[in-house]
Amino acid sequence: MPKLDRYLFREFTQSFLATLIILLMVSVGGVMADLLGDVADGKVPARLLLSQLGLQFLNYMPYIIPLALMLGLLLAFSRLYRDSEMAVLTAAGIGPRRLLRPLMLLVVPVVALVATCSLWLGPWALRTAHQMLDHANRSLVVSGLDAGKFTVLSSGAVVYVSALSQDGTGLSKVFMHRAKDGRIDVVTARTGHMFFEGERNRYLRLDDGFRVEGPDSGGLDYRLIRYASNEVALPDRADTLDKDDPELLPTPQLLSDARPEANAQIHARLTPPLLALAFALLTLPLSRSSPRQARYGRVMLGFLAYLVGVSLMFNGTQLLADGKLPGLLGLWWLTLPLLAIAVWFYLRDGKLSRPRRHA
Repeated sequence: MPKLDRYLFREFTQSFLATLIILLMVSVGGVMADLLGDVADGKVPARLLLSQLGLQFLNYMPYIIPLALMLGLLLAFSRLYRDSEMAVLTAAGIGPRRLLRPLMLLVVPVVALVATCSLWLGPWALRTAHQMLDHANRSLVVSGLDAGKFTVLSSGAVVYVSALSQDGTGLSKVFMHRAKDGRIDVVTARTGHMFFEGERNRYLRLDDGFRVEGPDSGGLDYRLIRYASNEVALPDRADTLDKDDPELLPTPQLLSDARPEANAQIHARLTPPLLALAFALLTLPLSRSSPRQARYGRVMLGFLAYLVGVSLMFNGTQLLADGKLPGLLGLWWLTLPLLAIAVWFYLRDGKLSRPRRHA
């Protein structure tokens, strides 16, 4: 590899990795905040926090990596222009075509990584995450209850169970303590099991037990009830998709699916690597500036262009799923013109327009 290619490739790679690390650190806070909110509401078990965080990141990678690639290349090219290195390269006869080789040494593997995440790893991560949540919603063990231990539910109730069944839905010798509005509620039961009403409502049915209710700050207003069956509401289950939802299906299986939602999902998975390639080619003409010109204005312009492209992708996917766009058109109306514009701007970068002839 020529020395110039090694130098430029190192500059591009370092800038890309630094930008990617920063974006990942920022994204961790947003994803973690959403998951902690679901854990606090009882929709996601605390045991699944780290696994859900990792799987969510794999699903978001097709959108984070292209942005990191574009911003990293913009910063690298802007630094070359600011330090007059691009002026020296241009004076030496090195133009955009010569810079394409070191640029593609980074862009091609990154685009391949984005395609892998979008077509395979992302759907697999989403499918695995929903399977784990569905299993957790149907098991008291994964939801936090454990035999022989006191467990505090998200509603504030303290539960103790002596034994749990193998599938995590049945329990025996139950003790439950709740405090609300200045009153306490103590419930005991010989057996119990969990059941569902609808898609999200979960209940714990306790059988053959006693219930004591009264004030928690003194007084004699206590009631003792013996019951045959008593139902206690558990936190609602997390929102999960159907097993045949196109977002959960593998990409090869979508090719034989005639539903508009499946066609929209195919194009939604093909678009991120094409957007990554297009925006990577646009970084050279976008970063052209004089040595004293501020470089962060071009970075903001590229960031806004990326936001517009991703927004059009999401809106186009929704229109395809709703049948408002022809299936054959897909998202090609977005990716192909953007790629053509990126190639044209890249090859035309630095060329002067022809002077006008005057009579």
